[in-house]
Amino acid sequence: MKIKVLIIRFSSIGDIVLTTPVVRCIAQQLNEGDVEVHFLTKKSFSFILENNPYVQKVYSIDKKVNEVADALENEHYDYVFDLHKNLRSSQAKKVTRALSFTFKKYNLHKWWYVNTKKNVMPDVHIVDRYFETTKAFKIKNDQEGLDYFIPEKDEVKLKEVPSFLHSGYISYGIGGQHQGKILPTDKIIQLLEKIPHPVALIGGKEDEARGDEIAQSGSHIWNACGAFNLNQSASIVKQSKVLIAHDTGIMHIGAALKKPVLSLWGATVPEFGMYPYLPGEGSEIFEPQGVKNRPYSKLGNKQWYKKPFTGMNNIDVEAVAKKANELFN
Repeated sequence: MKIKVLIIRFSSIGDIVLTTPVVRCIAQQLNEGDVEVHFLTKKSFSFILENNPYVQKVYSIDKKVNEVADALENEHYDYVFDLHKNLRSSQAKKVTRALSFTFKKYNLHKWWYVNTKKNVMPDVHIVDRYFETTKAFKIKNDQEGLDYFIPEKDEVKLKEVPSFLHSGYISYGIGGQHQGKILPTDKIIQLLEKIPHPVALIGGKEDEARGDEIAQSGSHIWNACGAFNLNQSASIVKQSKVLIAHDTGIMHIGAALKKPVLSLWGATVPEFGMYPYLPGEGSEIFEPQGVKNRPYSKLGNKQWYKKPFTGMNNIDVEAVAKKANELFN
């Protein structure tokens, strides 16, 4: 008997990567017949799932669920797992008319933490909260961590990177959605001055100019920002010895690739439950020292709009560099 399952998560890069253990375990453990897993996301993120062997079909939208409503209805899904929980995912569930399971978002808990600085969040990683939607089927977390599948066409060959990286390098994802998540350029330069090993800077087009400025500070630094797509950037991370990253999608991709991840946190906090999940050995979290107004988020907090968060200046770059150097050697 064929069982059809739809998993919903619209955004963003990191959030979608964090769903992959659930995708894998549903595909492998749902014991009601042959399982066919489909995924609904936004078009700009669909490429993340297109190479996932546990996903047979990816549906994507620009803005509205009605773009794919007829197709979803015609699939006749048996079950829907809503790992987003918003208006659009509710619309998708209604269209499918399937038995659905929805994860708990804890937005009120986040709002309270942001506005009172009192942590009432459950001490549970979001991956395990995603798994709670599958408990009726007795699906277990296999503890194999996240998945990120790089297509062969996007594998970056060593000959395509500067020769000074060929004997090993550290990758650094310098980007971030908000300034409060990004280590300032001068602090990145200070950090990399303390790392004598080759470094590859990873980021999008929006990070290219900053990457150039950082690369000019040392001959051991290569700016790859804006030169590669995300899969290719992931390939560069995969071949590195260590990943340094802010609280961004590349941090979760590094964890999926089992790299040692040194994650730098600012406005957001690991207590939200989205820290690197089962990353490589030696991974470590670094948070600002002496900063009391965290978490500092756009989620119901007017401070976000009135006063920029400057706590990233309080990251101990000496400690980050020391750990990176230890892991490299």
